[in-house]
Amino acid sequence: MNNLDFIFQRRSIRKYTGEAVDKKTIEQLLSAAMSAPSACAKDPWRFIVVHNKETLQKISEGLPNGKFLPDAPVGIVICGDIESAHANELSYMLQDCSAAIENLLLAVTALGLGACWLGVHPREDRVKHIKTIFKLPENIIPVGVIAIGYPAETPAPRQRGKAEYITWHD
Repeated sequence: MNNLDFIFQRRSIRKYTGEAVDKKTIEQLLSAAMSAPSACAKDPWRFIVVHNKETLQKISEGLPNGKFLPDAPVGIVICGDIESAHANELSYMLQDCSAAIENLLLAVTALGLGACWLGVHPREDRVKHIKTIFKLPENIIPVGVIAIGYPAETPAPRQRGKAEYITWHD
């Protein structure tokens, strides 16, 4: 097995077996997420772990591509605290949260789970929807939602890299 196989095997999974994901596994995923790099080590990410099917349904109603979310055993809402971000800059906060999301997605694959990233920010209607559900304060900005569960589908690994996307400069 190539050491990078878990990266190439990572795919968006939208169908789940329904088997519960235990708390220890979720804690491992969150630990992996929070091991991401962060501008000046400010760690502005915040996580809301959701198991409740009704809440997952409410979340999905504001995410046009997330109708499958209530079928996942767990959803994680990734938010950023703009007041904790480096220089209180939105761009740094989004970069930090995106790095945490990618770490989480790769950890999901490495642990034999499946996940799908649903974008929230910068769509203001989606941001407001999530903020309303969780009564988030002004400084907490929803960035994305991750559906997580044991996969009921196994898409083939793929690579989307293309040579024309790369410029070599010596």
